[in-house]
Amino acid sequence: MKRATKLAGNIVQAGQKARYDAACRQLISNKAILAWILKGCVEEFYGCDIRDIAERYIEGTPEVGTVGVHPDETNEETPAAAGDTITGMNTEDTTLTEGKVTYDVRFYALAPKDREQIRLLLNVEAQGDFYPGYPLVKRGFYYCGRMVSAQYGTEFTGSHYENIRKVYSIWLCMNPPKRQRNCITRYIIRKEDLIGEMREKKENYDLLTVVMVYIGTEEEKNYSGILRLLDVLFTGRISAGQKLEILQREFGIRMTEELETEVEHMCNLSDLVERRGIEQGMEQGAAQANARAVKNLMDRLKLTEEEAMQVLRLSEADREKCRRLL
Repeated sequence: MKRATKLAGNIVQAGQKARYDAACRQLISNKAILAWILKGCVEEFYGCDIRDIAERYIEGTPEVGTVGVHPDETNEETPAAAGDTITGMNTEDTTLTEGKVTYDVRFYALAPKDREQIRLLLNVEAQGDFYPGYPLVKRGFYYCGRMVSAQYGTEFTGSHYENIRKVYSIWLCMNPPKRQRNCITRYIIRKEDLIGEMREKKENYDLLTVVMVYIGTEEEKNYSGILRLLDVLFTGRISAGQKLEILQREFGIRMTEELETEVEHMCNLSDLVERRGIEQGMEQGAAQANARAVKNLMDRLKLTEEEAMQVLRLSEADREKCRRLL
């Protein structure tokens, strides 16, 4: 039997409120979504396979932080928990004078580079208010600065500044003005020789990058790739069932997974197959398994029968068998 993945459940639960802060954090913290964000926004991952990013490069045991971080004191780290969702580590930076700053999603990822791997520290923010009273780009650089200084005591100590990790702050802007929709802009540090020429390794100054993602709709140009994925994920124009079907069909994001108990059940079914004939038994078993999977999605995600069958990508013949069994 198939059941809905955690991401599918979060999408259905968010419903028309996918752009609300709490719902946004749940959706973008999923590794499958983060993999597409990294693929489209982080140059170190441009040539990588989406599955490799999700399963190999985004750290499988992300650190989940519960300790406030002062820029001028040593950080304390807490053990990480494995899973498909990243909640970030040291997600709250605090100072005695500035109060608390909370990151939406913050995590480490390993990026392949010249037969080696470099470790990046990344932050992804979902921003609903495009005009909060200050430039969002400046806030992005502020977040980058915090992530660099917060590495003291975890990535480096004393004067070992060579161990500072490059940081990214990626902002997903939900309601940009029309002229900026479906655009992605990157702000980086570059070397500029004013007099003469000085050679310096790029890795020594390329330490922080801010990426602004301006989400639009299908009516505007450049509506493809990560921009389409994010619009589908957060839009209120289509149903949850349609979102699941598009994300699975176009972006290869699994919305269902096999239950271990069902695997055991199918093994037991082999005896029945031998007694009644291999072809008949396999056909009957597959039809029953499909029907149970449809019923499972209908119950768990509140989908209609047709939406559930669409998510499972059943053929018309299999759909007819499911209708009879249901």
